[in-house]
Amino acid sequence: MKRLNGKIVVITGASSGIGERIAYKAAALGAVPVLIARSEEKLKTTAHNIAEQFHVSCHYYTLDVSNEDKVQEVFARILQEAGPIDVLINNAGFGIFKTFDEASMAEVKSMFEVNVFGLVACTKAVLPVMLKRNCGHIINIASLAGKIATPKSSAYAATKHAVLGFTNSLRLELKGTDIQVTAINPGPIKTNFFEIADQSGTYVQSVEKYMLNPEYVADKIVGTIGTKKRELNLPGWMSAGPVIFSLFPRLFERVAGKAVNKK
Repeated sequence: MKRLNGKIVVITGASSGIGERIAYKAAALGAVPVLIARSEEKLKTTAHNIAEQFHVSCHYYTLDVSNEDKVQEVFARILQEAGPIDVLINNAGFGIFKTFDEASMAEVKSMFEVNVFGLVACTKAVLPVMLKRNCGHIINIASLAGKIATPKSSAYAATKHAVLGFTNSLRLELKGTDIQVTAINPGPIKTNFFEIADQSGTYVQSVEKYMLNPEYVADKIVGTIGTKKRELNLPGWMSAGPVIFSLFPRLFERVAGKAVNKK
């Protein structure tokens, strides 16, 4: 059953990884995917494949979400060419795993510009129309790193803490409307994310057996569309970690210190 039939679903970071897989799965349920990323060639190929496989319209737009002016311009085009946006999935983001003293300020700023300000700008661009229609769903891809910070990810974890804070506050601000706001907090996923984040490959080697299948993650994310799910932690068993950490932070850091120091 195509429960998303005709729904316009905008996905940032849609040229690869879970963003690309979300697009395919949404299209399979009848959605009209709108793909956003920086790589035009990859977007063009994905859009063509989706249209051919699922016989749905599939739009694509090249955009660096850290460029606020371009965000406004592109989303105005989407509204004009595709129609009112039903679902926004803020998936664009990246990480660089370095200790804070090793990371440059340029790297720290770049992560915040994409992971936080890009997400906020895209949300800002769709919210007025959602409010006018009193419907919509905003899904922000955060991370378990936004709940439990680990060594060599101080800046990245800070961006995901910011995403969670923004998401939770926005949800409260929209209480009383029919606009849903959901945070997705995955652990490590087998995608090209680590080509930038973990160039040494040591982290991937350490946690490879725990890494999530991107198809599984995409399935779970698409499954939240149209629901009132406030938060989804993946995998489920990792949900215990943030609870224990919030209740017993000192004990958690002492006992789990070695376990979280995999980078």
